[in-house]
Amino acid sequence: MKLKSTKNLIGIIKRLKSKGRKIVFTNGCFDILHCGHVEYLVKAKKLGDVLIVGLNSDLSISKIKGPKRPINNQKDRAIVLAALEAVDYVVMFSEDTPYELIKAIKPDVLAKGGDWKPKDIVGSDIVKKTVSVPFVRGYSTTGLLCKIGCKGR
Repeated sequence: MKLKSTKNLIGIIKRLKSKGRKIVFTNGCFDILHCGHVEYLVKAKKLGDVLIVGLNSDLSISKIKGPKRPINNQKDRAIVLAALEAVDYVVMFSEDTPYELIKAIKPDVLAKGGDWKPKDIVGSDIVKKTVSVPFVRGYSTTGLLCKIGCKGR
């Protein structure tokens, strides 16, 4: 199973690092998974050997995006992410940022979407390398919601 608790993930990462595997971490809401998300995750996976996705809990998304979000609950979002070939592990976090999670798992590479400057990415002070992965033009969850007539925020 790809869905892990932070505690279980720490042990897995220690074993993987002892074998010389490079750990990549990214995070997000991944509320309505679309082509842009998938391409982003594939690119992030190419930055190392193992890709861990930190998934915002429902509570943290509501704080960030407003009371009408998320559209899909955290369990459903985690299952969909875990089904992707590029994703090795999914771990949930409830805080506003994944800083404490990043501090606990100590990945080698931190990846975030192209609207972030590497120095501004939460956790960049913890990891060896921070990468801003370019977006796929024309894809956003808010854009999809607006397209179907709903409000994204």
